[in-house]
Amino acid sequence: MLAAGVAGAGVLLVAGAAGQGQAAHAASARRNLTFNTLGRTGERLPAIGLAATVNVDKHPAAQRAHLRDVLKVYWEAGGRVVDTSRLNGDSELLFSEVATDLGITSGMFLTHNLRPAAGDLNEGRVSRQLQASKERLRRNQIDVLQVGDLTDAEAVVPMLGRWKNEGRVRYVGVSHRETQYYPAIEVLMRNFEVDVVQVRYSILTRSAEEHVLPLAAERGIPVIATMPLETGRLHKLVEGRQVPGWASDFGATTWAQFFLKYVLAHPAVTVVLPSTGNPAHVKENMKALRGPLPDDDQRARMVEHLAGLGGFTQLEEDAAGSLTA
Repeated sequence: MLAAGVAGAGVLLVAGAAGQGQAAHAASARRNLTFNTLGRTGERLPAIGLAATVNVDKHPAAQRAHLRDVLKVYWEAGGRVVDTSRLNGDSELLFSEVATDLGITSGMFLTHNLRPAAGDLNEGRVSRQLQASKERLRRNQIDVLQVGDLTDAEAVVPMLGRWKNEGRVRYVGVSHRETQYYPAIEVLMRNFEVDVVQVRYSILTRSAEEHVLPLAAERGIPVIATMPLETGRLHKLVEGRQVPGWASDFGATTWAQFFLKYVLAHPAVTVVLPSTGNPAHVKENMKALRGPLPDDDQRARMVEHLAGLGGFTQLEEDAAGSLTA
């Protein structure tokens, strides 16, 4: 089982460009945060990650300053896991420049989606795509390289396994945000050497609880939960409402913490991956790593509370419809 822990039981040391002073600062920030173990690897990670995004509507200088603010706040709050799957070539370069300036490049745990052209499984071309991303990100290794398009996954996953054996990537992952593809992910989990899965999971979209999460727990495969805040739809639902007083029993004083702690509390979830470009929201999200997590009864009460709000049932139906359309 993927068990929660605290940084005090084994603080991760940050090496390389960050330097001893910055490493000590980052280690201090991580004390008393919730850490989880990455399945069979034994590696411990802070349980909230960051889905890196670049605002293409901003002037390049403004993009850089904004991304720097977000990464700096995340790192100083004790964060380490960054998903770069949504970055393209230019934004990968911008990300690496900012991370290098902050001195955190070597200390980040990077996850990334492989994007081969549909039906193009020429290993040489796909390999060059990976190498180009590594060069732009200024990394010799990607920590988790994920198959994001499951069309040819049964051929691509073994390819990534070979790259893992060659030391080009550390872990092989499969990823999809649409629940209709969960049965395909389950097949891969049962029949291939998959180290990590990344799926959509929130208090609104809970279908991963039916099969994916139990199977992950059974097989010791760590889960990265994406879209825990449903791209702002959950906050829209509770707009103008106070967090229920009983949520303080598990340390949730804001709605973001309420939603994140629901996902964090599932024993099969290793890392929760909210996406935000607001440094203040990053800081708020990271506070969900502190304090207790809700137990099963409290989690059921959380769902019941939201179900009692006007619009939650419709929001569930709309989410299900958007994923199966």
